[in-house]
Amino acid sequence: MKKILMVLTSVSELGDTGEKTGYNVAEAAHPWKVFKDSGHFVDFASIKGGQPPSDEVDTDDPIQVAFTKDETTRAGLYNTARVDVIDPGQYDAVYLVGGHGTMWDFPDSEGLQRLVASVYDAGGLVGAVCHGPAGLLNVELENGFRLVQGRDVAAFTNDEEVAAGKDKVIPFFLADRLEEQGARHVSAGVFEEKVAVDERLVTGQNPASAAGVAKEMEKLFAQVIHQEKADEQHEAEALRAEKDAEKSARKQAAADTEH
Repeated sequence: MKKILMVLTSVSELGDTGEKTGYNVAEAAHPWKVFKDSGHFVDFASIKGGQPPSDEVDTDDPIQVAFTKDETTRAGLYNTARVDVIDPGQYDAVYLVGGHGTMWDFPDSEGLQRLVASVYDAGGLVGAVCHGPAGLLNVELENGFRLVQGRDVAAFTNDEEVAAGKDKVIPFFLADRLEEQGARHVSAGVFEEKVAVDERLVTGQNPASAAGVAKEMEKLFAQVIHQEKADEQHEAEALRAEKDAEKSARKQAAADTEH
């Protein structure tokens, strides 16, 4: 079992428009189901802590409905921890949930930057979908390079912002800002699924890509678990060989004493 931390926006309004927003429920629910079905533990955090705002739930989507009715999930979302008090060492992966609100509070959150960098530097996975990759901006690794520098990153596209009618509302175009920080922005058509995997960084373009991001993260987890089991077997075999050698040495010493 691996522990995954989902990070959510604390912004409830789109700029000064008065339009309500929050984390995108589908982008949390579908990965949650993938991780849960694989036996992993999912925890929640947000930029300011407490109960994060959410977009509307699609009641025609059984996965979103199950997510919002799950007692453990409801308890976790009722009072999330602030990202800047999270111990990164407790988690094997961090997953940045999208929603337009992330464009305002993810990029400049030093707590989120430290969290993401710490998890990645420790060998963990980092996932993000739609506007979630706003939380990859300004993240600097211990080697001095930005996390997104020279990497393939999928995120909500400029054309999708226009199609959603948010191009005049958002503080910046996410795809452009990612490229400014050295990322290779990769994309599919408007609102089509696109998932990019670059080493231990997994990103998705839009809500349709959320489950795909989690599935690719799960593949990486499977590789890690396989390697962990192989390492454990190797250690067990080495210990067994050491004990057999000690036993043989004692027998030989006893035989030499008799003679």
